[in-house]
Amino acid sequence: MANIPVTTHAPETQLHPKSRRVDIGRIVIYIVLVFGGLLAIIPFLFSISVSLMNLTEATGGALLPSTPQWSNYIDAWNEASFGLYFWNSIKLALITVSGQVIFSTAAAYAFARIEFPGKNFLFALLLSTLILPEAVTWVPNFITVIWLDRITPFKWFNNWPALTIPFMSSAFSILLLRQFFQQIPEELWDSAQIDGAGHLRYLIRVVMPLSRAALVTIVLFNFIGSWNALAWPILVTQTPDWRPISYGLLSFLDEAGSLAHLRMAGAVITILPLILVYFFTQKEFTEGIATTGLKG
Repeated sequence: MANIPVTTHAPETQLHPKSRRVDIGRIVIYIVLVFGGLLAIIPFLFSISVSLMNLTEATGGALLPSTPQWSNYIDAWNEASFGLYFWNSIKLALITVSGQVIFSTAAAYAFARIEFPGKNFLFALLLSTLILPEAVTWVPNFITVIWLDRITPFKWFNNWPALTIPFMSSAFSILLLRQFFQQIPEELWDSAQIDGAGHLRYLIRVVMPLSRAALVTIVLFNFIGSWNALAWPILVTQTPDWRPISYGLLSFLDEAGSLAHLRMAGAVITILPLILVYFFTQKEFTEGIATTGLKG
């Protein structure tokens, strides 16, 4: 008897009604995010557009340049002595960020891992400074700088110490690092003690490598803060020797008068370093914000 092939038909898969249902909530979220992204990027794109226009187009309300004027950036750089101010900002930012990493890390580790009398009170007192406006601290800091300038052998006023040392630690950085340090398992400290490590060695060899995301976050925040500083540098400097790029942009506005295209070119030059720093640190920055504060 011949074998008769038997064919079997797989049952047709039916899509579950829920899989075909449109997720209205997700669509609304995407629309809001896209709208917010456009609101954030359109002013930046407009700034770039104006910076490439000639004077007539910049003052006439044009949206796009007829012919990009790349020489505007060279003219703006030379007009406001941006070379000097740019280099000043780099030095001040590096000094300030280095101090933040050293002193804020040490203070945060002490609040997170070391028991000492009055620890909770001091930490609460530190957090209370977060509610103070920055302008409130200018007068006491200025008086301190003047006093130190008189009693110390090196110059503070109109020099880099006045522009960096008062900002080498902050309550926000200490809070951020403390919350991150508290998430590190206690077993690692026990193992470090067995190996003969003290607090300093444990902080450098174990805690800081595990806290890279939080450290990058405070580096980014403080770099931006130092780069954008204007009022305090004007208060403690009288010559352009140590004034930052934000003052260069301000002086450019005063000197250039109605040259709107050059003013916008100077603004684009000012914000480009911030964009580059964020571009290279965005992964660690996002991780640091997302994982800090889950414990403690």
